[in-house]
Amino acid sequence: MCTDCGCSIGGAEGAGHSHHHENSHEHQAAHETLHHNPQLNDEKTISVIKKILDKNDHEASHNRSHLESAGVLGINLMSSPGSGKTTLLEYLADVADFNFAVVEGDLETNRDADRLKAKGINAVQIQTGSACHLDAFMVHKGLHNIELNDIDVLFVENVGNLVCPASYDVGTHLNIVLVSVPEGEDKIAKYPVMFRQADLILITKTDLLPHFKYDIEEEKKAARKLKPNVDILEVNINDIESIKAVADWIEFKRKMR
Repeated sequence: MCTDCGCSIGGAEGAGHSHHHENSHEHQAAHETLHHNPQLNDEKTISVIKKILDKNDHEASHNRSHLESAGVLGINLMSSPGSGKTTLLEYLADVADFNFAVVEGDLETNRDADRLKAKGINAVQIQTGSACHLDAFMVHKGLHNIELNDIDVLFVENVGNLVCPASYDVGTHLNIVLVSVPEGEDKIAKYPVMFRQADLILITKTDLLPHFKYDIEEEKKAARKLKPNVDILEVNINDIESIKAVADWIEFKRKMR
């Protein structure tokens, strides 16, 4: 959570909150507190962070209202770097029966958004600077560049990080969390907050199982120990049926709304 890394008051103040419609004295106070108390363990800092999170949650509700008024399902896509979020979206474009757009979050560069645009996907890049996650205000800014009436699903591809994104509601309806075989079989147990937030866990790059010591069934048990009813799918981009299974899961959730 950002009480550990400080990005909510150091990095996100400049990158994610520059478009606030008010002068945020709390953010300035938090920045000053961070400067003097880098451990982020004093009462003043905790109070300021709580105010920031409260404001974020209010904006997240606003984002959800935007999506719901347009009949759009919002999905927060989260994982560590390199688990295959962007690749999954590229392949979904070939098999999904629904139209979708993407709010793409990275610290720097437009590379992922450019990849998606090359596939004909409407993608808006949000550069977070030093902030290690997207927040609801950043996503709201991205929504201004997407015609919601033209899509069925909005993906928020969050910054690659298994910690901070789990603590920030960005205004979506569902969370999909990816974990890849090369990352090792301990990530779910080591990062429980993220995986408790998941509605669907995707174990990706399963074609690499012969090359890694990875007990996939134990990983599934670890996930269901944290959240017994979580859905889990195995994904391999060389097996298009595994991509279709993800698309079918999303379509089912969309029609259930």
